[in-house]
Amino acid sequence: MELNFNKVEFIRSAVKPADFLRDGLPQLAFAGRSNVGKSSVINRLVNRKNFARVGASPGKTSQINYFLLDGRAYLVDLPGYGYAKVSKAERDRWGRLMENYFASGLITLGVMIVDARHKPTADDVTMAGWFYDAECPLAVAANKLDKLKKSEIEPNLERIRETLDLREGDGLIPFSAERGDGKEQLIALLRAMLEVEV
Repeated sequence: MELNFNKVEFIRSAVKPADFLRDGLPQLAFAGRSNVGKSSVINRLVNRKNFARVGASPGKTSQINYFLLDGRAYLVDLPGYGYAKVSKAERDRWGRLMENYFASGLITLGVMIVDARHKPTADDVTMAGWFYDAECPLAVAANKLDKLKKSEIEPNLERIRETLDLREGDGLIPFSAERGDGKEQLIALLRAMLEVEV
């Protein structure tokens, strides 16, 4: 039976490793830079307007948020990274929390949100490396597709693929949280990757 992305509920926020859920259900970990539209992508996937809160200012997700999908897997919303306007102490706290989560062996599948318009940043490359070190499959959603001309799409996707050094089998989906482009493809890819893993 296919995982139903419309059936979703918030479970808890983790601010320390003791809060991580360890009940054996698959965990789909979503990561992205603070202003890349990660919350908007999640909202589009689960068909809700303000489900994952869209912050008025970037960098608002400062804990790891768990959402239960269809009673059978977790959508895990990780803190946005690369945003300068938070204190160093706060950034360090986020960093330690993320490192602990990535080292926990709990991630079944990684989902990275990048900006389709730009070359991935050094922070994006670091994040992809964390997913690779965690030895989980990775899907990348290149968001803000609606801001590109048709002729820019393929070259930009190729640049993302090369910069992140994506492996054979990693998915790269052109996506628009605004218009919904790529939603069905990303859901199909996540379902397929989960079936292989579980």
